[in-house]
Amino acid sequence: MRKNIAIILAGGSGSRFGLNFPKQFAKLAGKTIIEHTIETFEKHRYIDEICIVIKSDFKDKINELILKNQYYKVKKVINGGEERKDSSFNAISAYDNESVNLIFHDAVRPFVSNKIIDNVVEALQQYNAIDVAISATDTIIEVCDNNIKNIPPRKFMMQGQTPQAFKLETIKKAYELANKDREFTPTDDCGIVKKYLPDEKIYVVSGELKNIKITHMQDLAMADKIFQFNNISNNDQYSYEYYNQNLQNKTIVVFGGSYGIGFDIASIARQYGANVESFSRSSTNTNVASISDVERDLKYVAQKYGKIDFVVNTASILIHQPLEAVEYSKILEIVNINYIGAINVAKLSLPFLEKTSGQLLNFTSSSYTRGRSGYSLYSSSKAAVVNLTQALAEEFMIRNKVKINCINPQRTLTPMRVSNFGKEDPDTLLKSMDVAYVAINTLLSDFTGQIVDVVLEK
Repeated sequence: MRKNIAIILAGGSGSRFGLNFPKQFAKLAGKTIIEHTIETFEKHRYIDEICIVIKSDFKDKINELILKNQYYKVKKVINGGEERKDSSFNAISAYDNESVNLIFHDAVRPFVSNKIIDNVVEALQQYNAIDVAISATDTIIEVCDNNIKNIPPRKFMMQGQTPQAFKLETIKKAYELANKDREFTPTDDCGIVKKYLPDEKIYVVSGELKNIKITHMQDLAMADKIFQFNNISNNDQYSYEYYNQNLQNKTIVVFGGSYGIGFDIASIARQYGANVESFSRSSTNTNVASISDVERDLKYVAQKYGKIDFVVNTASILIHQPLEAVEYSKILEIVNINYIGAINVAKLSLPFLEKTSGQLLNFTSSSYTRGRSGYSLYSSSKAAVVNLTQALAEEFMIRNKVKINCINPQRTLTPMRVSNFGKEDPDTLLKSMDVAYVAINTLLSDFTGQIVDVVLEK
């Protein structure tokens, strides 16, 4: 029985990424890109072993991540070469004369799915070489000297992805022939098989649009959204059994839970057996801008239930007035509750959440991306909460994998909105309960550092 070896190619320098370290170490959802990639293969049922190919300067860094995350399938960390072909050849040489399948994958393709890996491994039972590709959506043109030379029919064109997989003897033979060719031009591994073993069939497994390669800095923004959509679907409500199993006996603290989204989050959690305590200015005289108030409430809950699994902060103030019309006392109140309050809740919750590897959930507003006239203080303070969440995601993961995320709902029908904007067409607004379910789904997810958009589905 052949072993399936995942070869994770991580030899890139990150020059096109604008960083002073390889792009595979850039952060995505609270972890490095390469951690997400390794974990997919680490957890996959068909993968027996993982080999990471990386520049020697970063072997200590990757070994630290392996130890931290306890990646038991990673058996080898070997030096990468000057070019991709050299890195692939180093991996081939590391398994010389073994009866194995080598499954080459880019370290910066963190969204490869279990389905793709399943199909690749299963195809290796019939074929010696496998590629992964998706149909081309744009017309492909062949250009020479800035002039179109040929326009091949799009129906025959596909865009290559990884993984690419081979029986060891097949890819080894192709490289041996390539290395003897003085005019050898580097290409991907399937290209080498195609050129030097022209009679060898290369079977194509269907890829997926989300299986993107993170090449440029702007790709990270897209990757953030893909990561979010992989884990949370707007307005999804799962089975009673799912919520009951995951919320039963969990302890949840909700700041700002007397009405609106916070109230609905508390109601849902109680319905499925969670221990929920809500605090607000109107119900418990709790001001999140007060360190002593937040500290008192958290200690009360921890003593009552023995732990805190989740902390949700929905407390905020919205005053719909031009800045020049807002009194300074109100300015301070808005900033203190909306931003200083978020800082207080984050700082004081951390010791409790560290004990349970729990999660803190913040709330922002869709206006954070562009300040809105008439509520500049609200928009800007909510933008600050987004940056706070993203920064703390990296800090908190060090502390026993504490997670922190932020819900970004589109305009939502809540008492706070009605008091500021009056009656509006309810069909143009999100329902508070729908946002609450997305919040619960996020609490039960395993990602961190995400700004989870909740939009009105039409």
